[in-house]
Amino acid sequence: MPNLPDVVLWSVPAFVLLTVVEMVSHRLRPDEDAAGYGAKDTATSLTMGLGSLAFDLLWKVPIVAVYTAVYELTPLRVPVLWWTVLLMLLAQDFLYYWSHRGHHVVRVLWACHVVHHSSRKFNFTTALRQPWTTWTVWPFYLPMVALGVHPAAVAFCSSTNLVYQFWVHTERVGKLPRPFEYALNTPSHHRVHHASQGGYLDRNFGGILIVWDRLFGSFVAETERPVYGLTKDIDTYNPLRVATHEYAAIARDVRAATTWRERAGRVFRGPGWQPASAPPGPSTSGDDASTTPQLTQGRAA
Repeated sequence: MPNLPDVVLWSVPAFVLLTVVEMVSHRLRPDEDAAGYGAKDTATSLTMGLGSLAFDLLWKVPIVAVYTAVYELTPLRVPVLWWTVLLMLLAQDFLYYWSHRGHHVVRVLWACHVVHHSSRKFNFTTALRQPWTTWTVWPFYLPMVALGVHPAAVAFCSSTNLVYQFWVHTERVGKLPRPFEYALNTPSHHRVHHASQGGYLDRNFGGILIVWDRLFGSFVAETERPVYGLTKDIDTYNPLRVATHEYAAIARDVRAATTWRERAGRVFRGPGWQPASAPPGPSTSGDDASTTPQLTQGRAA
């Protein structure tokens, strides 16, 4: 097994320090237009982050078993060298883009990812608002394992990507010099991703690199100030409801569906999808169904 560092563990002191600095900066130099911090919102984000660590340990058992089986079956082997690790990080970031995009355009996947978008604030604690059902993510990285990348190396790359994305969850950093904004995911690009305005929905999926969005047509630059959260917010700080509200909405919609085609659509089509025969208006599942973004480019019904 490759001897790779636990980048998340090593980064915890930096997470804490940066969060404190950001909180102080909002106190000393407040911006009336910024979302800033809220005590209940911050507590919910931290609780979701701690809960995700616990649930990730649970999901880790079957995921590691599958990854290990695939790794043992493939005859390919990628050595862990400095330059191969760079290629692994590039490959993982490419697959992350498609995983992230998929989690916005397939409703059952969105039910996992919606947790991260449920806050109407945008600060470093928002980065910690992670889902408890990440079992929907692991299939996207199977190609790396099948090509001979050790599962531990895949985990290292995923952790590195996650750590990088911590710093882009802030309103205190404006636009960076053009070369950085062109190639990298930055706070400006990620503010767009978390916005609920129609022109910003389903954009800027990149993890470390924003070039994937430029290549695949999902990039939008920040122009107007973002409004954070969902198209219809859930108005709760209850961590259990934050973690499960969209699954509950899917279950209600499936129960109310009249055909198997509609049932499949409620699960596997885009968030906000309605069958052609449905009258205009909100989903049959009630308020929770409206917490998903409306159909935009890339979410054709």
